[in-house]
Amino acid sequence: MANVMTKSTPAIAKTNDRCTNLHIINARLPGYAGLQQIWIDSQGKISQILPMGAAFQHFPPPDVQVLNLAEDWLSLGGVDLQINGALGLPFTDLETHDFAFLQKICQFLWQQGVDAFLPTLVTTSVENIQRSLSIIADFIQHQEPSVAPFSAQMLGVHLEGPFLNPEKRGAHPAEYLLPLTIEQVKRVLGDYAEVVKLITLAPELDPDGKAISYLKSLGITVSLGHSQATAAQAEQAFDLGASMVTHAFNAMPGLHHREPGLLGAALVHPAVQCGLIADGEHICPTMIQLLLRASCYEKGVFLVSDALAPLGLPDGIYPWDKRQIEVKNGTARLPNGTLAGTTLPLLVGVQNLVHWRLCQVENAIALATIAPRQAISLTENLSQPATQLLHWHLNESTGELTWQRLASQKPGSGE
Repeated sequence: MANVMTKSTPAIAKTNDRCTNLHIINARLPGYAGLQQIWIDSQGKISQILPMGAAFQHFPPPDVQVLNLAEDWLSLGGVDLQINGALGLPFTDLETHDFAFLQKICQFLWQQGVDAFLPTLVTTSVENIQRSLSIIADFIQHQEPSVAPFSAQMLGVHLEGPFLNPEKRGAHPAEYLLPLTIEQVKRVLGDYAEVVKLITLAPELDPDGKAISYLKSLGITVSLGHSQATAAQAEQAFDLGASMVTHAFNAMPGLHHREPGLLGAALVHPAVQCGLIADGEHICPTMIQLLLRASCYEKGVFLVSDALAPLGLPDGIYPWDKRQIEVKNGTARLPNGTLAGTTLPLLVGVQNLVHWRLCQVENAIALATIAPRQAISLTENLSQPATQLLHWHLNESTGELTWQRLASQKPGSGE
């Protein structure tokens, strides 16, 4: 299902370069009971969120304009914790001259409804990892603040590998996989540990748990994936502080009634959240429904895109490290048919879940907006520029869920 594209234009109506106070009414907010009213001040910031019918706590300004959402949803923008590239640029192949391209990607992702993301480095040589970490660290330090309201923020890096089980490596090249030891972790991180926020690893490669404990001591979130771990091995990793599972069901053993494995252990652990690719190819809708129900929806699951570099480009054949991938209908595969990833944006997963009738609209939105923030301990409240908020509308007759940035909304009149 196609998303509703938005224009990178200033939020809310302006008068003499000053934002007009805005009163949004009849809005549904994930995590809030009933219809809400939201007051946005002249600086474009949310000042109050109140139930409909509640009295305004301060005297309303004279220039207030009204935007009636008519029981549509309003939410934060998405946060994508696993995205490998966009517009043809893989994050593992960065060069110093790619700064302008990275800014273009950030603006593109904002237009796709994403507020923030973790550029993901898949398994490659240590030299490539180090170079990309260096460039991303420098980019984050120098992100242009003047375009920030219309640009997705890089939060840090997700290292997906190279500490993966060869038997579950998927599309990751075997020649670059490394043993999981503290010495190898230090080698990969080099001087850039601070920019790495999340790492995917196979816990069975670290039987004594020393590497996981070391990563946690650095403040890096540990996610289990590309693994053959038993439930006992996964539980040991969770006890050491691992708190996530990377693309649940993919690159790990399936659920079994006598050996629940990594995923089974995660589903019953109250402090573990599972990443989910809801493109319709990585997991069939029935298994997604099972995962959502078992995990209490956004309490235990968050959506990721796992999008590859051709995100934003048409179907076709594209380079991928030293190999090629073919993209058809948004799905990328290696020449041997191995599923490599997708080129669908994050919020398509939200739309799919609703279209497949796997969960309520509120849950689907929360899976891409609230849940990933919780997974990496980001603030999840709505106290941010109103330009960043998303307005969602469900067509009851077709079941199609669409969205647009609040920036493109035009205030109407009257309640």
